[in-house]
Amino acid sequence: MDVIIVGAGPTGVTLGGALARRGHRVVAVDRDPGPAGEGPWRRRGVMQFEHPHGFRPQVRNLLLAEWPEAWQAWVDLGAEPFDLPSAGPARPAIGVRSRRSTYERALRRAAADVDGLTVAVGHVAGVAESDDRVVGAVVDGATVEADLVVDAGGRVSRLSPPGEADVAADTGMAYVTRTYRRHEGAGLGPMTRPVAWAGIFDGYLVLVFPHERGHFSVVIVRPTADGSLMLLRHLDAFEAACRAIPGLSEWTDPDLAVPTSGVLVGGRLHNSYRPQRGRPGLVAVGDSVATTAPTAGRGVAMASMQIEALLRLLDAGADPVTVADPFGTWCDASIRPWVDDHFAIDAEAVRLWQGHDIDLTAPLTSAAIVAAVQADTRIAPHLGGYLEMSALPASLAPAEPLARAVYDSGWRQPYSDGPTRNELVDLLQGAVVGFRRGA
Repeated sequence: MDVIIVGAGPTGVTLGGALARRGHRVVAVDRDPGPAGEGPWRRRGVMQFEHPHGFRPQVRNLLLAEWPEAWQAWVDLGAEPFDLPSAGPARPAIGVRSRRSTYERALRRAAADVDGLTVAVGHVAGVAESDDRVVGAVVDGATVEADLVVDAGGRVSRLSPPGEADVAADTGMAYVTRTYRRHEGAGLGPMTRPVAWAGIFDGYLVLVFPHERGHFSVVIVRPTADGSLMLLRHLDAFEAACRAIPGLSEWTDPDLAVPTSGVLVGGRLHNSYRPQRGRPGLVAVGDSVATTAPTAGRGVAMASMQIEALLRLLDAGADPVTVADPFGTWCDASIRPWVDDHFAIDAEAVRLWQGHDIDLTAPLTSAAIVAAVQADTRIAPHLGGYLEMSALPASLAPAEPLARAVYDSGWRQPYSDGPTRNELVDLLQGAVVGFRRGA
């Protein structure tokens, strides 16, 4: 089978590698030429490339099953596996600490050694059609024929334009990031969970994601509507916030860590789900199907789950012309619930940051149920599958009555030790004014 994959990001390259290892002929087309040797790589048009990522067990498990050489290339570049709480004893839950740039570099490196896989530089203007089916793609003005065209072009892909069945909403969130590297021998800073250090504050959220070989990312998330916290995009204001927030100050202490970037701004965050377009010969995968706010680190995991499902269908003999139909049905059942989950938890997070109380007249969100385990440990046995993404958000339903009783008692998620929103704004304004005066 001849396959054209539009997009050579993690979804496109991983799917391409798995298909080529099955004997198919695959061309993955991307405008970005990839890394030039060992030097810096600036991925054009991919805002999240330099922002933090958390890699869930689905990512490692897929590579080990489908493309172990790519997993080894990732490890060789420093990827650090670590244990996560598991939903069951059958398979250990192992996450991976790594920067997105390191992950993509490993995939590109491994792709060079896969027979039948070509990663080409080019611009895909659209698809070619004949007899009411997609028969290829138009690459740099020329038609390249294929038995299957895969849209792995991401959330702004033009091959899967918006349709009436799409669901999408602005998250109401924006964030700033800065990357650092811990000095040799400094070890990790404080951790509140296996994946990250997290601080939940009055009006904002702070996360620190450790990556490979001492690299880490600091993320400060705010409601988009809170314009005063936009000051965080100024370096002096960001540094003042790092000094003022306990835990974060321990991570970014100049005696223990050195910055490796300026302040990076992340905005235009949407949760979205796009069903398959019903165009025979074309299938959408990865961010072309679903995108979620990065705060839960689900994006690459959802893409890995989709790749696994699509490969399973093709291996079972699904016709590439019509494979989007059963794949779309699977996505509707197995991917959309995670997007719907984000609609609820992100909207609730913004409301809480704005000073509102949790809405006990509505069904509890998954985030509210998970948080309530701090007050009632009987909730814990219900959380593993959801947190590991091996069970859908609906799996939390049995824990909802326990969590509701917690909130009915008056318990609320306690804030972390640190400045309130108003105190942080005063601090940021002082830092910016002081800097502009030459202080």
